[in-house]
Amino acid sequence: VSQYAHASWKIRDGFPKGEVTSIVQTPDGYLWLGTEFGLFHFDGVKNVLFSPPANQELPSNIIFSLFVSRDGTLWIGTAKGLASWRDGKLTQYPELAGRYLFKILEDHDGTVWASGVAVQAGILCAIRNGSVQCFGDDGSFGRGVYNLYEDSKGNLWAGVKDGLWQ
Repeated sequence: VSQYAHASWKIRDGFPKGEVTSIVQTPDGYLWLGTEFGLFHFDGVKNVLFSPPANQELPSNIIFSLFVSRDGTLWIGTAKGLASWRDGKLTQYPELAGRYLFKILEDHDGTVWASGVAVQAGILCAIRNGSVQCFGDDGSFGRGVYNLYEDSKGNLWAGVKDGLWQ
């Protein structure tokens, strides 16, 4: 036990009250923390609330999911939509506006998949090279896709309330 080190950071160290819902690390070494009070970045010493540049904003400060794609883009799933952060620019995706974003995944081809949950109909969107294609507006996923997985053969699996889609 003596060879293990342990440190903890608390509210007095700059962390917000409430739960941390998601954690990822970007190539620059920062840990990004999604919380119910916003997005924070942590460098191992201090925790700072993310503040986007002027005229840019997150869809919501309630963060459900975070994901870093192979190109280093930080994907941010919120209670009201999806955003991405790369090279100092925050991009929102209107196709997912107003939806809870629970899961984000990058497949073997580099397509980013984001699942949105809503009262009427959930959707699953594929984002590739700036183009967004969404599926499920017809209600086929019910309220939405709650989980995503890509298997070793490249099949995308989508977990919904009443079943499983491939």
